[in-house]
Amino acid sequence: MSSMVFVNLPVRDLARSTAFFTALGLDLDPQYSDEKAACVVLGTESFVMLLADPFFATFTTKPVADATARTEVIVAFSVGSRARVDEVVEAAVTAGGSPSTPAIEEGGMYSRSFQDPDGHVWEAMFMGASGAAG
Repeated sequence: MSSMVFVNLPVRDLARSTAFFTALGLDLDPQYSDEKAACVVLGTESFVMLLADPFFATFTTKPVADATARTEVIVAFSVGSRARVDEVVEAAVTAGGSPSTPAIEEGGMYSRSFQDPDGHVWEAMFMGASGAAG
């Protein structure tokens, strides 16, 4: 069964968050974007919905976590090469994000993490056969 996946994240400043993710080279889907939300396209069936804090709160009865103080999720995504992992993280830092953890090399996987301006943790990873540059 194939289905679309939408990861919903609260953001304090929608314009700032939208600019951050477009600076990483990601596209927005205007069909699911408006003044309260921006749909970031990760893949053909994978999306991240950036929801302004007040709008996000309408979808839950629980308190919304402060991602700058707690880690509520790590959003991991694959890229086509080791070099691209480094490029994405460097672009994230340049665009206002911050490094999260040192690079991890394990088996055939290479990954690095960063935090977006709202503190959400993202992990760019390359899964090569031997972990060599691709």
